Amino acid sequence: MWVALYIAAIVAVNWMFMAIAPWQTPLGDLYLANIIVGFVFVLRDYAQRDLGHSVLLATAAAGVLTWFMVDQAIAIASVTAFMLSETADWAVYSWLRRPLSQRILISSAVAVPLDTFAFQYLAGYLTPAAFMTEVASKALGVIIVWYLLRARDRRRAITA
Repeated sequence: MWVALYIAAIVAVNWMFMAIAPWQTPLGDLYLANIIVGFVFVLRDYAQRDLGHSVLLATAAAGVLTWFMVDQAIAIASVTAFMLSETADWAVYSWLRRPLSQRILISSAVAVPLDTFAFQYLAGYLTPAAFMTEVASKALGVIIVWYLLRARDRRRAITA
């Protein structure tokens, strides 16, 4: 289930960049997708838990679907950004020998700004408003997952 949601979320967010006009702000254009894209990273962490290293195949599948459903410049920017950030995330997430909640926080601290900058730059959407909002959105999603996992780990420790 997490993998399917992850793939669908990638395609949906990329579509939103094209389909929903941005808001004008003093710091540049801001897209609705900049605000909600953080949940893609939450879904990625759950998908990675289900698939392990094969989560990169799910990212590639989302890239193929994106290619056929949105502008190809968006698809190229998305696939490039996701592959860069997924590789960074995978490396940190996979090699750290810490609790899951800590690995998610640390790997996201590397992957989130990398993904955001790469996508926005390549797609031509890079503005201070878009970058800051999208990083904040992704960080919020990661913090929610971290909190939920930490709470789960504490409950398990109490019952053990």
